Amino acid sequence: MDTIPHFSQSYVEARAKFIAAARDRKARVFHEVHPSERGAQGEELSMDLARLGDERAPGLLLLSSGTHGVEGFCGSGCQVALLHDDVFLSELQRAGVAVLMIHAVNPYGFSHLRRVNEDNVDLNRNFMNFSQPLPDNAEYAQLHPYLLPSRWPPQAENDAPLGAWLASHGAKAYQAAVTAGQYRFAEGMFYGGTRPAWSNATVRAVLRAEGSGRARLAWIDFHTGLGPPGHGEKIYAGRNDAADVARAKAWCAAYDECPRTEVTAIGLEYGTYPLEKVLEVFRAEHWLHNHPEAPEDQHDEIKRRMRDAFYIDRDDWKTKVYAQARSTCLTAVTRLAAAPVRA
Repeated sequence: MDTIPHFSQSYVEARAKFIAAARDRKARVFHEVHPSERGAQGEELSMDLARLGDERAPGLLLLSSGTHGVEGFCGSGCQVALLHDDVFLSELQRAGVAVLMIHAVNPYGFSHLRRVNEDNVDLNRNFMNFSQPLPDNAEYAQLHPYLLPSRWPPQAENDAPLGAWLASHGAKAYQAAVTAGQYRFAEGMFYGGTRPAWSNATVRAVLRAEGSGRARLAWIDFHTGLGPPGHGEKIYAGRNDAADVARAKAWCAAYDECPRTEVTAIGLEYGTYPLEKVLEVFRAEHWLHNHPEAPEDQHDEIKRRMRDAFYIDRDDWKTKVYAQARSTCLTAVTRLAAAPVRA
């Protein structure tokens, strides 16, 4: 199967391909339309869902894309390709497993080429108990004034303090400080918000409706931006790493909403470019969001670089990405068809 046509160049195109493919397969398709926001082209924004298989099947494979907005180009392409993959769909039927695809968890970010949502919230840092005190990221607070300067590109007065901090603390500490999440600076990077976001509440409702009555749930969340180009790292919610801890907190929603279900969740994270390059592009896009007065040519260039940082628009990358997604999903179907593993 030629996977390339199943990837898209915009949220509008991706959504249309997903809905068309799901309807062609006679999936149950339903939509959670965003109550207030519109897309970059003025289009409707929606978290779209498609379910195939017996709604009472004990095993459910949940595939989600676009949690981090602009990363949705990859996940969407994999979802649409799976809907055209006769081998994958035949295996679902043979195994008696249902699949639920959530397309564009964060449709605003997907359309507007942002990693965050309409409130500048990083959804993986939003699955918190907001009735309790939120963690304080003191290291990020030290870096914040220099990460998002008044002008872009940054001037020497911004680069020098960042360089000094890096020299004193090291690259790993810098990455942890920036990416761990923070709740103090609403205009800042990796901001977790002060209340559950629309996407958070909507995903929880879907989990309750579709997952809580199952015996087994396997959740694969597609991401990009970390690792060697095209390599899909399977990240389990268990490592003591800042980014993984944030992702694990998001996955806790499945345990909260499906307490009697055996849940196995991974993030399938595809590499694009070196982390330092990706973070620099992310800084630029955040700066742009805080400076809507930026010239149009600068706006377009930063947005282009943002998309490119999380989506390598080359046939070889897409082919490699889908091959790993397909293999991972087929393995998940096999495991879901087996008896639950109890401690």
